[in-house]
Amino acid sequence: MLESMTHERTGLAILLWAVDPEQPERCATPFFHAATAAAMDLHVEVYFSSRSVQLLQLGVAEKLRTIEQGGETIAHFMREAHRAGVRFLACSSSVQGLLPYGCKLIAEVDGFAGAGTFVARTIDPAWATLVF
Repeated sequence: MLESMTHERTGLAILLWAVDPEQPERCATPFFHAATAAAMDLHVEVYFSSRSVQLLQLGVAEKLRTIEQGGETIAHFMREAHRAGVRFLACSSSVQGLLPYGCKLIAEVDGFAGAGTFVARTIDPAWATLVF
């Protein structure tokens, strides 16, 4: 472990802003970071905003593969992170604006949270943040 790390940090909030299902090669990395942080006993929340909410629509992430990561589906990496304890939070505005009305979301969605919740994490000294 890095010696410069403080023992004050208890959580990591990850914002998916530029993650786009049309570029699946960019979709797996945030979930590696999330699962790794969870394995380090941090509370981890992934905030899906903008086009990344499309990964939460049932069936979308199952169809996306990343050759760089052994050809596994993006859904695989998402499930692994969620099994590690990572919470998935969707931006309700992005869901309403970018997903078909009434579509089903994956079971791993833990709830909805917007900009205010993420910003609160960024100013909380117990939380670190990443943006992808």
